[in-house]
Amino acid sequence: MAPAEPLLSTRAQRAFIGTIVLQAIVVLVMVSITFRFVQEDHTVDLKHSTYRTIPCYLALFILAELFELFMALDALRLRNVIQLIGILCFQAAMIVMASLQIHETHTALVNTIDSRTPVSILAIPRFGYDGPRLWHKVEPFLIVSPIMIGLSWFALMYFFRVLYHEFGWAIFHVVGANPAMKTMYQYYQIMICLLKFDFFAFIGVSMQLLIVVLQDSSAEFGLTIAAIPIVLLLLAMAGTAVQREIKSVMAFSLVLMLAAQVYLYKLVRFYEPSSESAYISTRATLTVFTVVSSLLLFATFGVGVRCFADFDKGLHSSKNHGQYYKPVATQLRENLFGESSDSKAPYSAGTPMEPRISIE
Repeated sequence: MAPAEPLLSTRAQRAFIGTIVLQAIVVLVMVSITFRFVQEDHTVDLKHSTYRTIPCYLALFILAELFELFMALDALRLRNVIQLIGILCFQAAMIVMASLQIHETHTALVNTIDSRTPVSILAIPRFGYDGPRLWHKVEPFLIVSPIMIGLSWFALMYFFRVLYHEFGWAIFHVVGANPAMKTMYQYYQIMICLLKFDFFAFIGVSMQLLIVVLQDSSAEFGLTIAAIPIVLLLLAMAGTAVQREIKSVMAFSLVLMLAAQVYLYKLVRFYEPSSESAYISTRATLTVFTVVSSLLLFATFGVGVRCFADFDKGLHSSKNHGQYYKPVATQLRENLFGESSDSKAPYSAGTPMEPRISIE
């Protein structure tokens, strides 16, 4: 049996991961410097919700960079082109997130006191506080992050083109030459990819609410904590159900996805007069995260319905064996010539492929 191709065995794979690692180092250093400058300013109280956007900013980017690195390694291991496309979309979303953080940090550090300023901000001890000075000190480090992520995005798109051709035979090796099977398997890959991004979006929203907005003693804080394991269980159930084609569990997961859309009520609390002051320094990011989370969940529901319709149509083995599933050429030798072969040679990128017979 031919050995499987090692992870990061090609130049394009190493360059793709290297770009993400370099980006993570630069961005996290910039965010850490920003956090340190704000923390060292004795006139800033990081315990106050207005200023908690800074440590939340740091926590979000640590989560985002680690998540992107995991997703990239997982996509290269599985030869999953669809997940690589998802990473490029995630990279674009990170540019937006880093740009929004510039605005929100400015809102937190430079508060113009006028008739619209929330009472909670007016109550902050501001003796000796010089917001504009602190803002100009951290602004250059905040600007570097979206620029670095943008440059990395263009580099990743270039390496993606190489990887797209490198992984071109992967799905063929999994499901064979049947176009219908190929389409069904691609929807399955999209479903699994969406579930992974649902995880990040939900954790991102929950992290911002718990760090920046909610008080430990509030009922909403307890409900948010309780919702985390429930949603994670939902995502795990949906992933298991679609892979093993368990109809009852899949149907239950789809119903819960629709029910979870009630979380959009949070948007009302972000902007209604009675509660908007609590969200003033992180409202833009929370709005984007909440809307994107809802759209992702709705897309997951739609793709999940399509995957549910494809159950019991012969894809079960391919879902569970992946690229180690027996290639079509081996099956033809056994069926047509009666040859016994244990060959299950996995896909190997960059090596010449033997001539294959396509059966529609």
